[in-house]
Amino acid sequence: MPAKTAAAQIPFRYRGSDSRTGVTRRTAKRLAAALGVDETQVIHLALRALALEVLPQYAADDGPLTRTQVRQIRSLAGPVDARVVRSSLIDPVDR
Repeated sequence: MPAKTAAAQIPFRYRGSDSRTGVTRRTAKRLAAALGVDETQVIHLALRALALEVLPQYAADDGPLTRTQVRQIRSLAGPVDARVVRSSLIDPVDR
């Protein structure tokens, strides 16, 4: 494991009281005890949960399909029995 450098670390200060933007050390210790991990791991778990909630978890696509692309998909898919289609993943376009 490489040695820790000053650039790889940041200072972390607990809040004086729990709020929407931070927690006290007492709360961090309670979380650590409840999860069976140390305080550092609690911080990592919290950051990971926030990353999953806030950051996209997939690469951005090229936007909506063009009419030509939709027509190509429909022609490759073949005829559809409309009596059994309950919903569509794509918006209907002029054929």
